[in-house]
Amino acid sequence: MLIVADENIPLLDAFFEGFGEIRRVAGRSIDRAVVEQADVLLVRSVTNVNRALLEGSKVRFVGTCTIGTDHLDLDYFQQVGITWSSAPGCNARGVVDYVLGSLLTLAEIEGVDLTQRTYGVVGAGEVGGRLVNVLQGLGWNVLVCDPPRQAAEGSGYVSLEQIIEQCDVISLHTPLTRQGDGATWHLFDRDRLNQLKPGTWLINASRGPVVDNAALREVLLQRDDLQAVLDVWEAEPEVDVALAELCVLGTPHIAGYSLDGKQRGTAQIYQAYCDFLGQPAQVQLSDLLPPPWLSRLTLSADSDPAWALAMMCRGVYDPRRDDADFRRSLVGSVSEQRAAFDVLRKNYPSRREIDGLQVQIEGDSPQLRAMVLALGASLV
Repeated sequence: MLIVADENIPLLDAFFEGFGEIRRVAGRSIDRAVVEQADVLLVRSVTNVNRALLEGSKVRFVGTCTIGTDHLDLDYFQQVGITWSSAPGCNARGVVDYVLGSLLTLAEIEGVDLTQRTYGVVGAGEVGGRLVNVLQGLGWNVLVCDPPRQAAEGSGYVSLEQIIEQCDVISLHTPLTRQGDGATWHLFDRDRLNQLKPGTWLINASRGPVVDNAALREVLLQRDDLQAVLDVWEAEPEVDVALAELCVLGTPHIAGYSLDGKQRGTAQIYQAYCDFLGQPAQVQLSDLLPPPWLSRLTLSADSDPAWALAMMCRGVYDPRRDDADFRRSLVGSVSEQRAAFDVLRKNYPSRREIDGLQVQIEGDSPQLRAMVLALGASLV
């Protein structure tokens, strides 16, 4: 049994060594020659898995340790009988933490009260849905746009036009689709970007091409009232440096790169492979995760709520560190920048999630209790 795997997938040995030989390869270097004799292929989003890659190979199971599947040719898999699995929701909490950290940074720069903003979430799947729950739990005004869910569920959703007209903050969490009425490729094109209300904050932690990067660069040059946070880029690992310089925060596609999220993705693919083989799972993620660096926080009941929110979020994760690392990488030739983008992802430092934090409140504060629970942390 030969398992070919992206070298950046964590805990490969812990979960898969019992199944056969593991051959680690850089995700962007996985080609026909590499997978020809493989039985199992494990990837992340940087590897396009399609007929051109797999035809003639022995691969019968493909696992991607990511939420998205736009890099997988699912129609081809069905045609030739290849079983596949993704890891839905594995890094959703990490992305929520990234958005919260970005909001705190934007609010600090502009001197804005986050409780007074109207938030628009575009795409209410695993990530967007969880973000909506957190923002609403904090008591903030949230509008949600998700046409497929609206068609299935009815009320509770608004149009994209309403999001653009009414929201001060727009956070994008859609999958990348290129065809049909629901296509999200360049969902935010030049026209929609120009329609953003004055002072809008636009956050994209979904897929780069959901926003027309060239158009965004032009619009930001023309409108200094708009603020952008980009974790994903249209031609990554190549980045539009001029656009990055215009963003308040820019990062190398790491919004969901929490240690918990990455290891959770491997665990989900391992479970799917065990199901494919018809055998019970022998390894549990809970036995492998290390203790967090910050496990417990004590707050006074008279703490200022805005300060407490920032303390809890930034105590676990602050995206400004990743922004600084990213900006230092945008030097040299394009090929050097592309390589640096992947190095940042490969050597990403350990980062945990807010819902692993335990919070003790000394005294009685219903507002702080509600905030802790909304963030997903535990009250002790």
